[in-house]
Amino acid sequence: MKTSAKENKIQEAEKFYASFLKFTQSVYAGIGLLDIDSITKMTAELRNEIQHNCRFLLYAMNCIEPEKNENYLASHAVRTTVIAMIIGRHLKIAPHRQLELGVAALLHDIGMLTLPPEAYINELDIKAKNNELIINHPVQGYNLLKSIKCPPAISSAVLEHHERENGSGYPRQLKGEQISVYGKIIAVACSYEALSAKRSYKKMKDQHSGIVELVKNKENKYDINIVRALVATFSIYPIGMHVLLSNGRQGRIYDINPINQHYPVVKLDDDMLVFTSAESVSISSFLTLEEIERKKQGWCSAKDFISKQRPVPASA
Repeated sequence: MKTSAKENKIQEAEKFYASFLKFTQSVYAGIGLLDIDSITKMTAELRNEIQHNCRFLLYAMNCIEPEKNENYLASHAVRTTVIAMIIGRHLKIAPHRQLELGVAALLHDIGMLTLPPEAYINELDIKAKNNELIINHPVQGYNLLKSIKCPPAISSAVLEHHERENGSGYPRQLKGEQISVYGKIIAVACSYEALSAKRSYKKMKDQHSGIVELVKNKENKYDINIVRALVATFSIYPIGMHVLLSNGRQGRIYDINPINQHYPVVKLDDDMLVFTSAESVSISSFLTLEEIERKKQGWCSAKDFISKQRPVPASA
């Protein structure tokens, strides 16, 4: 079967994403040899990939399953960087500032490496004994980057990525305009990634729920303009997300519908593309990896399976 142009683009995006992840894994393997020039160069390559192959990169990012025992700090940093730079591009941040944002996003958790591994890898209650260590990691990251004469805009963003608009964040409880734009963007990107990704210490939430939680922004934790940019670029149904259709078929979001984000293009398991709409086939529910595995193993009938899924909200 002849490979389509889109499939070639996806393969290219998967190859780039794998190389970017491998590079970031080397960065998070230790803090002894932080080379800001090489990190900036790799971030420039990511900026170029986003400019030319953004949708395919998102599809690749969300379709690649995490490896067993992988360094979650590295995978979290990669995904956060992709999300942050896409938001930055949508906000029309200047190209050189997009690079600064990308480097800051890639290194936002570098302070974690100064902590004992059990503080961030093992299952834990961060409200207990490790809470003080976790809260201190932005300061540790800032001090590390300052010691190697990293540009102030980057080191400050690393320090501020857990600050919140309402002053509920840490380490300095900054509010509103006290927080840098980079810090605000990484806060949204980092939180969205953490909500949607699978971790050893929690079950994976689907990306749709992650976006809904951020959009609600009940406590005004995040800059509303940046949240809007997230929704505008990632859609209500992000590319690569698993969904169940109203006809009982399942697939993944393949492309965004710029006219109506509720009706994206879905790619079925047999590679057939479905253009969802209100008049024909629509999205019935969103699926976690655990639910997909259950359906594959035939633990219940298709009718029962559909009835047990969480319904898609009428509006997000």
